Amino acid sequence: MELHELPENLPVPQDDGAAKHLEGISWPDISFSSTKQEQTNLKNPGGTIVVYVYPMTGRPDTALPDGWDSIPGARGCTPQSCSFRDHHSELQALNAQVYGLSSQTTEYQSEAADRLHLPFSLLSDSGFQLKKELKLPTFEVQGKELYKRITIILKENKIVKVFYPVFPPGENADNVIAWLRGNS
Repeated sequence: MELHELPENLPVPQDDGAAKHLEGISWPDISFSSTKQEQTNLKNPGGTIVVYVYPMTGRPDTALPDGWDSIPGARGCTPQSCSFRDHHSELQALNAQVYGLSSQTTEYQSEAADRLHLPFSLLSDSGFQLKKELKLPTFEVQGKELYKRITIILKENKIVKVFYPVFPPGENADNVIAWLRGNS
């Protein structure tokens, strides 16, 4: 299974309004387990924080859920992560820290962080704390709840920009960089 390339004719996610309430609100005081083997709290770290929230990381040796490619916005976690990896130094030059976040466990995420050589942490929100605190949008597949793909930019603990829906996911880092340059 090729996770780096998106199949043609994927359904494009439409804005369902599930993120319109986010800009301008404060980021909650929550600690997450990270692939850097530490607890990470994004409140009060200073500077600009980019959090890309993704449904789930696929593994080359494991089939994706049935119908995955027919769910608008589901496919593309690897291209999105690789894009943020490839633009990491550019984002750092813009004084932005990057984090990926999903509902998967840190143990599961660690395989992808190692395989993809990610220079930033992936954070685990397996308890859906951000769904509870921020009302982040989710969807279900095969009885499992997952986050919808959304990217959030924080400055001084406030959400200043939301990218939702995110498509194609491999272009998300470019869009974030363009926004940061225009709003620095």
